[in-house]
Amino acid sequence: MKTTANIEQVRSQVNAWKMQGKKVAFVPTMGNLHKGHISLIEQAKQHADHVVASIFVNPMQFGANEDLDSYPRTLADDQTALDAAGTDLLFTPTPELMYPKGLEQQTFVEVPLISNQLCGASRPGHFRGVATIVCKLFNIVQPDVAVFGRKDYQQLLVINTMVHDLSLPIEIIGVETAREGSGLALSSRNGYLTAKQKTIAPMLKQSLDQLALAIQQGDEIAHAIAVAEQSLTEVGFKPDYIEVRQAQTLAYANATDSQLVILAAAYLGTTRLIDNLVFHR
Repeated sequence: MKTTANIEQVRSQVNAWKMQGKKVAFVPTMGNLHKGHISLIEQAKQHADHVVASIFVNPMQFGANEDLDSYPRTLADDQTALDAAGTDLLFTPTPELMYPKGLEQQTFVEVPLISNQLCGASRPGHFRGVATIVCKLFNIVQPDVAVFGRKDYQQLLVINTMVHDLSLPIEIIGVETAREGSGLALSSRNGYLTAKQKTIAPMLKQSLDQLALAIQQGDEIAHAIAVAEQSLTEVGFKPDYIEVRQAQTLAYANATDSQLVILAAAYLGTTRLIDNLVFHR
């Protein structure tokens, strides 16, 4: 695996592959990789001849009081894992390379409506940062295929919408959420949890399962959500939001909608966990 922080080297290598008629897949990450990230690489290999990954802790998607400075950076271990998984090229840009004029003067990409709710409401500007960096990385790498995890369900919809609206010739592939044996969704931020919190954290997924079952059995959505919020609060979570939405649009679900998604974010101590569950009613 080759590692570079040079945009022209990335473009030159990808162009060489494409001149040979090869298909290129891209997996953007913020590093501190776990098995979920590696599953994205494995999925990318099934859809392309060569795989490019990136590691960039994107300052534009972090709020003023969020964990940008403390976000774990483990480049050497990440390189080893990506190489072992069969990644061909790793792009490791710096903030100075990606935002040479600084964040305040950077052109940005914003996907309306879908970006301003749920995590977008709790983290203003977050999805502007996501859309901007993903669009910029897409323009640098110019992949045929890009692979993302479905744990960040709203993020995946934002990226799909951006690609469609801007007519980008990239196929977006979503991969099922990787989980621990307990059901807890794998996340770089799980490392912030204490041993005791780690025993409580799987209850977030359990609450989503129970909420979906209640709705499938005819419970009214608002009541089922209230029960889920109470159950999480009782075991030590501080819910940020729990919502049931239309799976394709994130519009509020009504009585006739059948394809639904539960989206939840909750704090356990200072750690913010997210999860989702798509289900049929």
